Amino acid sequence: MSKIQRVLELVPKAGIIRAKDVEEKGIHRQYLKRLEQQGLLVRSGRGIYTFVDAEITASHTLAEAGLRVPHGVICLLSALSFYELTTQAPFEVWLAINQKARPPKDKLLPMRIVYMSGQALEAGIEEHQIEGVTVRVYCLAKTIADCFKFRNKIGLDVAIEALRDCWREQRCTMDEIWHYAKICRVQNVIRPYLESLE
Repeated sequence: MSKIQRVLELVPKAGIIRAKDVEEKGIHRQYLKRLEQQGLLVRSGRGIYTFVDAEITASHTLAEAGLRVPHGVICLLSALSFYELTTQAPFEVWLAINQKARPPKDKLLPMRIVYMSGQALEAGIEEHQIEGVTVRVYCLAKTIADCFKFRNKIGLDVAIEALRDCWREQRCTMDEIWHYAKICRVQNVIRPYLESLE
């Protein structure tokens, strides 16, 4: 089997492959360039490739963001969209990173960076497999609390709608939301909206 065939077998169907993954298998990253020149792969980021005919979905962009910024966490509108709890379709990936971390340099995938620290950054992280990539996403209760914390960025109406839909669909409890509201220090902001649901 040729090295090019081996590279193609490494790329999951409609998935993503990193140059780093290819090199770990003992294949030089130059083979990815050759496949790109042959029109079989598309470079979608620094060291990141996908099949030309790959279906680009919202989840696909989350997988790309997870590869590009492994220390980042999908948050706010992107997390709401992931949990199918919003009518909003964000055109950029909302990503939380440590306030001391550098934002990603390449601009191939539009990202909206939100800086957090301490428990507000570390609490409520879940890992999900998207197209073979481990992607870190805040749990739904943490996402709701974040929406109230960053209401000036996304709009209070979006936060209220997410809270109401979450409650109506019984996707998390008041205690879970309250727990993350305390971590995000938005108890006073969220309290009247929680009380209106009871």
